[in-house]
Amino acid sequence: MIMATVVAPSSSQVRSVPVPLLDLKAQFAPIRDDIISAVTAVLESQQFILGPVVAECETRIAEYCGCRYGVGVSSGTDALLLALMAERIGPGDEVITTPYTFFATAGSIARVGAKPVFVDILPDTFNIDPSQIEAKITAATKAIIPVHLYGQCADMDAINEIACRHSLVVIEDAAQAIGAEYRGRRAGSMGKYGCFSFFPSKNLGCAGDGGMVTCGDAETAELLQVLRVHGSKPKYYHSLIGGNFRFDAIQAAVINAKLPHLDRWSQMRQANAARYRRLFAEAGLIGEDRIRLPVEAPDRRHIYNQFVIRAARRDELIAYLRKRNIGVEIYYPVPLHLQECFAYLGHRPGEFPASEAAARETLALPIYPELSDVQAESVVEAVRCFYESNGAV
Repeated sequence: MIMATVVAPSSSQVRSVPVPLLDLKAQFAPIRDDIISAVTAVLESQQFILGPVVAECETRIAEYCGCRYGVGVSSGTDALLLALMAERIGPGDEVITTPYTFFATAGSIARVGAKPVFVDILPDTFNIDPSQIEAKITAATKAIIPVHLYGQCADMDAINEIACRHSLVVIEDAAQAIGAEYRGRRAGSMGKYGCFSFFPSKNLGCAGDGGMVTCGDAETAELLQVLRVHGSKPKYYHSLIGGNFRFDAIQAAVINAKLPHLDRWSQMRQANAARYRRLFAEAGLIGEDRIRLPVEAPDRRHIYNQFVIRAARRDELIAYLRKRNIGVEIYYPVPLHLQECFAYLGHRPGEFPASEAAARETLALPIYPELSDVQAESVVEAVRCFYESNGAV
């Protein structure tokens, strides 16, 4: 009797399809006519800076975020910068934030001449740890900038309670979190300022750079509006020094056209995250020696700007996936306290262990709304093959 030997396919034989980290063409195709019509209307009006289209965008975004006012600006970075300028934060002041975020958060603090003061993150949500904030407050502290990282809100009740007790301003960095919620409140509505980015890769992205500052009172909104046009009011009369932070009407038109689709896109991202959780669990890939999935904190609406996992042998896994045309990214490989430009702050490795561990261990997988079943299965299968083949090609 001849016994047949069953040989498992090698990792190179496993069926897979290319999976980009982000596919903006897939988003654009079904709404192409709406976008073209909105942009064409601006071109025909020949009113490209601020104007009625921007005003409409400001009103709609403010309403969506549960805020009274929105002030359109030139980028998410400039939104942060404008909020700091509105508070007259500058040399000699300190602003508390996280070292595990995109550079603009701390970079904006430094640009106004203030000192970034870092507080480590919570390992599960990657957001600032409120229990460590109070120890960093000094007489020079003027504000706290929590970051709603990857689309999940920070613990805003705890942060606001500390800020209130010490008379500090809270500026929400909500660049990755439009539509995210914390106990029923939208990102950008819980501090004095909410700062948003419309960079094309965001859940709500324009066709270039753009951003928004949200706030809750008319006086603050007017100050932001004056500062974004070089501190001019009326035109050519300057009682303040501001900057050129004006919002382009074409970018506002793109946002206006996309906004009605945002909640559906967010729901698709949430569904993709749930599918990843199921597929990774079924594949037996969850564990300290393989991967750990992102945590959704209680009372949150996570809108998954990124789906960030922790992975054993992270860098090897990334190389393996990229060879199979699966898009992945590290957000962020070097925490801010270890960046060369912040060496003057005097930080050393080991000071913020949770942030440093996240920088070493995490990677983002494709999570865009149009991600198909086949693509998600291909990502999970490639991860399975990496660990079961010990990374062999």
